[in-house]
Amino acid sequence: MALLLGVDTGGTYTDAVLIRDDRDVLAKAKALTTRQDLAIGVGEAVAAVLAQAQVAPSEIALAALSTTLATNALVEGQGGRVALIYIGFGEADLDRHGLREALKGDPALVLEGGHSHSGSEAAPLDREALRAFLQREAVSVSGFAIAGQFATRNPAHELEVARIIAEETDVPVTCSHQLSARLNGPKRALTAVLNARLIGMIDRLIGRAESRLSELGVTAQMMVVRGDGALMSSQQARARPIETILSGPAASLVGARWLTGVETALVSDIGGTTTDVALIENGKPKIDPVGAEVGGYRTMVEAVAMRTSGLGGDSQVHPIAAGMSGGVTLGPRRVLPISLIANMSPEVVHATLDSQLRAVTVGEYDGQFVRAIPGQTPVGLSDREARVLDRIGTQTHPLGAVLHTRIEQGALMRLVDRGLVQIAGVTPSDASHVLGRLSSWDGDAAQKALTLFARRRVGSGDRLAPDAVTLARMIVDQMTEQTSLTLLETAIAEDAPAFGTSPDQLARHVLMQRGLSRHQGLVALSAGLNVDVVGLGASAPSYYPAVGTRLHCRMILPEHAGVANAIGAVVGRITMRRSGTVTAPEEGRFRVHLENGPEDFTGSQEALERLEAELRAEARAAAEAAGAQDISIQVERDIRIAEVEAREVFVEAFLTVEASGRPRIATG
Repeated sequence: MALLLGVDTGGTYTDAVLIRDDRDVLAKAKALTTRQDLAIGVGEAVAAVLAQAQVAPSEIALAALSTTLATNALVEGQGGRVALIYIGFGEADLDRHGLREALKGDPALVLEGGHSHSGSEAAPLDREALRAFLQREAVSVSGFAIAGQFATRNPAHELEVARIIAEETDVPVTCSHQLSARLNGPKRALTAVLNARLIGMIDRLIGRAESRLSELGVTAQMMVVRGDGALMSSQQARARPIETILSGPAASLVGARWLTGVETALVSDIGGTTTDVALIENGKPKIDPVGAEVGGYRTMVEAVAMRTSGLGGDSQVHPIAAGMSGGVTLGPRRVLPISLIANMSPEVVHATLDSQLRAVTVGEYDGQFVRAIPGQTPVGLSDREARVLDRIGTQTHPLGAVLHTRIEQGALMRLVDRGLVQIAGVTPSDASHVLGRLSSWDGDAAQKALTLFARRRVGSGDRLAPDAVTLARMIVDQMTEQTSLTLLETAIAEDAPAFGTSPDQLARHVLMQRGLSRHQGLVALSAGLNVDVVGLGASAPSYYPAVGTRLHCRMILPEHAGVANAIGAVVGRITMRRSGTVTAPEEGRFRVHLENGPEDFTGSQEALERLEAELRAEARAAAEAAGAQDISIQVERDIRIAEVEAREVFVEAFLTVEASGRPRIATG
């Protein structure tokens, strides 16, 4: 019997699952994600699942981790201070593709050197300027990013700069040509900068997670999920952490496929903070053809094509006071549910809610609380931010007791954005507690908070809702509506050429909405999704049946939907891709662009065979290094031919070789 351990660190929960013989879910468990040290939550979830299954940690044959850390770090602007070595470009190129913005004031050296489109040296490499830069900056950066002009045609200057940096410093180095084989220097430079920024953070996470598993007695090799859903070794993830962006959502797609066997379906994964929607097509996650976009940055990383909405079980509920009827809207900000913070600080929360319920009028900050996140080290705070944080201290407080003036609201929200403080308020999770659909936390506190929230007034002067149960239904109905819109937008985006208008406008168009309602007048309108939807996430059974009804589609809710990410983390395949190019610098000469420099051939077929052999060897070696066995190889050729004077002329060829296999399972 082979036991596989999958772990997923989400925004609210860390999930762990044990799978037996790659077929059966043996046990599953959850622990609250510990943002100050993710390895604590990992350890708690793994310990819980081992106890539940009553198996020895030494029996685990393989462990795999999917994580939102890289994605969240890029979205929130976190990471180490890095330096960019930009070879053969001009200062103006730093402004392309948001490169200067991504540097955020970190140092950059525009260095003489680089190559031409054909791979020949465009200018000598300025080694002296590089050494002078290293003497000034190496002590104050945690990583170097190197991007050379046409480095994918000839990486010699990138490799030489990396050699000199390694010779003179012990700082990690990222070369852009090793992250992507495609042209577009500024975009490759951006990807390299983000990778360098993440190295220290991912290295600490993986190191702490491996140490925690070892302390628990789990000695199996640990894998990490890439953004395309494939597995890589923890060592590879440490060197190329940028490839773990969208790791969590990608794992959910792999888990959905394993749980349901669907060939084509939309997968909607609701978490605490976001809803992620993506497409499984022909049994595989659909990959974003232009590279993953995270935190406003378009990278050259292959990752799942994902539409993310700021909508989750912990989305903040906002009253709609304008208009005569009122209503609610959800997100995009995440807050702690009242039912959860009441578990953490029951005396403060219940005493405050009881006092507020006895008041004649509802205060602006009623039903909201604030606490500092333990273990954080605040730096660079303004005086006002420091005063607010000091006032919060280590306790939970009613929000109104912390904010002395309205201007302090801005300071508080900056503390929230920097991950130093959490606000608690009414969420869909609280509504589900009131309706009896959830019982994880303090349902009495949720009932009190929604009763208080329902007393708010709308434009007509009436209360927002007559009672907590009515308000809870309003919140859940709004969750249905906003989830349906997110699914519609994703489906319409896939069909974009057929419509010629933006997906969000079309999803909200009055005709679409009437079609979903099956309008029957002189005109009959009908609309819906023409594809199955797999609903994932612990709260999916609470919200998604109504979404399927609204969109007139089959909603699949697998038994283990709440831990699909953790399942996907460990049932995926190791897949390594290597790409390269053959060009024709002049008639009768075919140039293969390799890591060791260009090689010329007199025949196109000979050149293609040389490139394919090299890429096959590289992809297979990378897969074997990750621990793959029974490796299969697939080759994709994109050969571009032009017709000149009634004859075909070779222009360029781009080859991709994919080596894939299941991880090697440790045996006793």
